[in-house]
Amino acid sequence: MAHKITDACVNCGACESECPVNAISEKNGVRWIDPATCTDCDACTSSCPVEAIIQG
Repeated sequence: MAHKITDACVNCGACESECPVNAISEKNGVRWIDPATCTDCDACTSSCPVEAIIQG
């Protein structure tokens, strides 16, 4: 199951640069993970400074 970004996100972009499959992008002023592209590698989770990414 793909990861999700919660409302705790501060839109810093740290996760986007860590994603090896480019599943994270900015949409309407917040970061979003495309579930069809996410491979559940978990690289984004450890890069988030506010722990706003969870396994969905």
